[in-house]
Amino acid sequence: MVKMGEFWATLGSVIASLMFVRAILKEYFPYQLWGYIEKYSHKLVRFVYPYIEITFPEFTDERLKRSEIFSAIQTYLSANDSVRTRASRFKADVVKDSKSIVLSMDDKEEVTDEFKGVKVWWVLGKNTPKRDFSFSFYPAADEKRFYKLTFHKSHRDLITGSYISHVLDEGKATTVRNRQRKLYSNNPSKNWHGWKATKWSHVHFEHPATFDTLAMERKKKEDIKKDLKKFSESKEYYKKIGKAWKRGYLLYGPPGTGKSTMVAAMANFLNYDIYDLELTTVQDNTELRTLLIETSSKSIIVIEDIDCSLDLTGQREKKKEKDDEEEETDPIKKKQKEMEKERDKSSKVTLSGLLNFIDGLWSACGGERIIVFTTNFVDKLDPALIRRGRMDKRIEMSYCSFEAFKVLAKNYLNIEWHELYAEIERMLAETDMTPADVAENLMPKSDEENAESCLKNLIEALEVAKEEARKKAEEEVRLKAEKEKKEKEKSAEENVNKEEETSGNKDKEFGSIDHKEGKIVEN
Repeated sequence: MVKMGEFWATLGSVIASLMFVRAILKEYFPYQLWGYIEKYSHKLVRFVYPYIEITFPEFTDERLKRSEIFSAIQTYLSANDSVRTRASRFKADVVKDSKSIVLSMDDKEEVTDEFKGVKVWWVLGKNTPKRDFSFSFYPAADEKRFYKLTFHKSHRDLITGSYISHVLDEGKATTVRNRQRKLYSNNPSKNWHGWKATKWSHVHFEHPATFDTLAMERKKKEDIKKDLKKFSESKEYYKKIGKAWKRGYLLYGPPGTGKSTMVAAMANFLNYDIYDLELTTVQDNTELRTLLIETSSKSIIVIEDIDCSLDLTGQREKKKEKDDEEEETDPIKKKQKEMEKERDKSSKVTLSGLLNFIDGLWSACGGERIIVFTTNFVDKLDPALIRRGRMDKRIEMSYCSFEAFKVLAKNYLNIEWHELYAEIERMLAETDMTPADVAENLMPKSDEENAESCLKNLIEALEVAKEEARKKAEEEVRLKAEKEKKEKEKSAEENVNKEEETSGNKDKEFGSIDHKEGKIVEN
């Protein structure tokens, strides 16, 4: 026992002496000489110490920007069950943009991980900065954490190559799966500058639409889902063919056919953010490019009702004279024209600028983006805007079919079949009604209404719609007949005037000839 006490006393004296010598050397030896001492001491340690250590700091620069690598490692270690079970102390964090609380390693906690049979050690450390009593406008530096990875030097290539890439990829993928998705809207450029000013403002995206609840034929939905999945997994393919990793979708059809709901279902299926781009607030093409740069990957950029957003439709010059004639007789079109002129004054985004936004050089900034245009009138769009390569997939959002009706009936009434289905199928084949109108009639208005009463309401609405469509068709036929009659009368009148004019010219011609002959002829 006495010998053990003497050992510890001797060891303590040796350590104290070494610390004293180190302090003296550091204080009185020249800086260059002390540098050589540290250099060769580190070589000596590396010679006898067979492990390599890599440090990943939490912050990357003086502005205290959090490192994406640190966040990815934190997420990987927190989500990896085999790693997490080896830890005994955790810290609960609310990670930005995450849906739930994340349990991470506590300070100075060490865990082990295995990769292809190789064992590594992770430890969460912390650096406490020295106190600085000098005056500064900036707040004092906080404690800075770091992850330290330790592994045997014989596995250097495996760990520094494959393992670290594996950790970062898994961490980022987990972050994407767990993040709170957002719905963005572009701010006017006058609000881009100033304290905490941003080009995009956002809210949490919590739209419940999915492809299961979307009123559309099953085969068509499966085709769209297959296309989306293939796109999201084709990073290497796009790189191989030399194209930007993006895809264009054109959704067209009458109002109320579910174009916006389709966008929400696509976002929920892919777990993407949505950027709702309002073109009328964008001043010029430069601002449009700036907004594109500010969007993130794994996102859907939507321009709704693009035929109404700006004067980007084709054949404008060809229709200009006809539109001017209609303005004089139609006050509604005249008002619309005035609104378009006022809108065009506030925005100088051109068709060329929009095309470059879609598939020009700037479209390659970032990756994994989907660009969606929606329109009620596809024929109004310029062919250059929707050609193949820009809008890769065109999806017609049509009136409600019987198969789409069954999806809505299951959603709203929780039924698979009813005896009234046969009548509804027959009427849907004869009458055009949008899914939005069908859903409105299927929604119970009170607690007394049941599935049968809602289906009867739909049948009545279909009968009314059928009658209105018949009257509208008759009215169109009548107006067309009146128009043709007026055109015929106008044409006949023009022919009569033309004949009279021709006859008058002939009489004048004969009169001049007679005058040359010396005869007086009264015309």
